[in-house]
Amino acid sequence: MSSVLAAVAWPYANGPRHIGHVSGFGVPSDVFSRYMRMAGHDVLMVSGTDEHGTPIQVQADAEGLTARQAADKYNRYIVEDLRALGLSYDLFTRTTTGNHYAVVQELFEALDANGYIVARTAMGAISPSTGRTLPDRYIEGACPICRYEGARGDQCDNCGNQLDPADLINPKSKINGETPEFRETEHLYLDLAAFSDALGRWLDGREGWRPNVLKFSRNLVEDLRPRAITRDLDWGVPIPRDGWDTKRFYVWFDAVIGYLSASIEWARRSGDPDAWRRYWQSPDARSYYFMGKDNIVFHSLIWPGIVLGYNGEGANGGKPGARGALNLPTEVVSSEYLTMEGRKFSSSRRVVIYVRDFLERYDADALRYFIAVAGPETTDTDFTWAEFVRRNNDELVAGWGNLVNRSVAMAAKNFGAVPPVDAAGLTPEDEALLAFARSGFDAVGDLIARHRHKQAVGEAMRVVAEANRYLSDQAPWKLKGEDDKPRMGTILHVALQVVRDANTLLTPFLPHSAQRVHELLGGQGVHAPMPRIEQVEDLDGGPAYPIITGDYTVGARWESQPIVAGAPLAAPTPVFRKLDPLVVEEELARLEPA
Repeated sequence: MSSVLAAVAWPYANGPRHIGHVSGFGVPSDVFSRYMRMAGHDVLMVSGTDEHGTPIQVQADAEGLTARQAADKYNRYIVEDLRALGLSYDLFTRTTTGNHYAVVQELFEALDANGYIVARTAMGAISPSTGRTLPDRYIEGACPICRYEGARGDQCDNCGNQLDPADLINPKSKINGETPEFRETEHLYLDLAAFSDALGRWLDGREGWRPNVLKFSRNLVEDLRPRAITRDLDWGVPIPRDGWDTKRFYVWFDAVIGYLSASIEWARRSGDPDAWRRYWQSPDARSYYFMGKDNIVFHSLIWPGIVLGYNGEGANGGKPGARGALNLPTEVVSSEYLTMEGRKFSSSRRVVIYVRDFLERYDADALRYFIAVAGPETTDTDFTWAEFVRRNNDELVAGWGNLVNRSVAMAAKNFGAVPPVDAAGLTPEDEALLAFARSGFDAVGDLIARHRHKQAVGEAMRVVAEANRYLSDQAPWKLKGEDDKPRMGTILHVALQVVRDANTLLTPFLPHSAQRVHELLGGQGVHAPMPRIEQVEDLDGGPAYPIITGDYTVGARWESQPIVAGAPLAAPTPVFRKLDPLVVEEELARLEPA
């Protein structure tokens, strides 16, 4: 058993999250974490809502709220949606806690003491209409290097280079389209260039990463330069330095530190304040960071740079901070973009479906299955309603749901319980199917562990397909005579055993329906543990807030468990809902025409 940190990207709390968001950070991290727990590993899955910066203030102004009120509103909204999707966080918190503020300030002071913080005068972007600082990511224009028109003020997604907003050609505010003013202001910078050599050596030693992540990161190492970590704001983490009380830490700096602060908060709430150390400091601990591809640079270069600086391992040397040296990420797991009906998600253009709206009309596992089997794992993927309905009806309902329903229904009708194996024993066909199902544990588990979820769910569904084929070939419904009943019982026993195995293989992907299948097979207790929401007090005296947490020490193990002959069975109800093809037209009508 090893300690595994699943560090999940922090959704921004300026509005509800849509299905494109959870396809990148949410479902992939949960599939991985559920599998790793089932396989016996000690997993800590942490995240929270990212709540600082100008975008929160912009949304608050639009709704007539304070920044804190807006953050509170969308924090709860997001917490409820992620819980409903079944994401098994050990702690889903927020960045407006006293604990987070203290950890951010502590890391800053260690970086400063080691010589990795520098003060510089720069041209800051200001909104002429509001007088507020504009975040770099809220300024767009043409890239001065490759001339790409959609470059942001901090980075060009086309050529990958870091940028300053003042360098953009024809910069515009994404908030209201106005041309920003640039004024001279002093800010603190993280000297990223001091980590170029150390980051290069670290990246060269990475194995098994998705090629796009590693190539993108290596291409940027040589061009790293100091990056601002402060902004002229009054909403954010205060800077623990005299004379800087009118500024706050830039939201990107405090957000990436959230992985550590959330781990520390979880430990404090667990009753063992040092429990976080086994995920962050043990030599054999592993850490996996999950996000969409627009956040690669923050997780493969900037956060590792902060860790190196805290450890005193950059070009300037230094000594570890007060908590001791921290582990660098084992792997950065980035998904590509999910589009919708051939277009980018856009709330303003109604090319969007929010998680809450989706779950009001469809099952959580239907969405989880689509993301697993057809999501943007290594390439951009398009979500279409026609494909969603086809996957649901042809694969979940007609494939997996049909296998469960007919196996349990026939056994319940003819035996009232799981039938025993005939004294005559198993045929070669019986043995072959059972062996194929058992082999799925190594195959599917290995693929999930390496973040090949599409292949993994495909292998699990191959077991389902083989079991359906077996039932069709063996045709137990034709064995109507009394002398045939023992053979019918054997066939159904084998089928139910494979249903049980397939259900375990699919549990990381489909936890809600896995619990139902477990119960249909006569199982008792928790098979797939679910997250819960708790209202908690801030550990350092701030306002109370909701968290996602859960007890994941219970539930199925990643192994074949023998079905118990004699376990009572009842006539099943369908596990999945078949969708009317008219759903496609109804949903497309909700979208704004292209």
